[in-house]
Amino acid sequence: MTTYYSEDHEWITVEGDTATLGITKHAADQLGEVVFVEQQDSGEEFEKGGEIGVIESVKAASEIYAPLDGEITAVNEDLADNPSALNEDPEGAAWIYKIKLSDSAQLEDLMDLDGYKALIG
Repeated sequence: MTTYYSEDHEWITVEGDTATLGITKHAADQLGEVVFVEQQDSGEEFEKGGEIGVIESVKAASEIYAPLDGEITAVNEDLADNPSALNEDPEGAAWIYKIKLSDSAQLEDLMDLDGYKALIG
């Protein structure tokens, strides 16, 4: 299992051709108290850079952008009832989607943990 990070503050953990996607703790901290999460449905296909959801907090609304091409195979429906889970465990239980990757070569465009730490300073 390998974890990658996007410049849009998402983490992606990959096992085989399936990725689990969420927002980083840094992003959750910047958002403040999350009050609503809008997610797409399982089975939706998307392209890298496309909007795949919205997170609303007491501070602002922030779009979730797809870091890779793929198809949503599972949605963390617990976030609909408990959006604040993104503040409590953003890089664990509060994952947002499971995705079937269309082009694993796109992982090369993402950062490792050291690269992400350098990005956020």
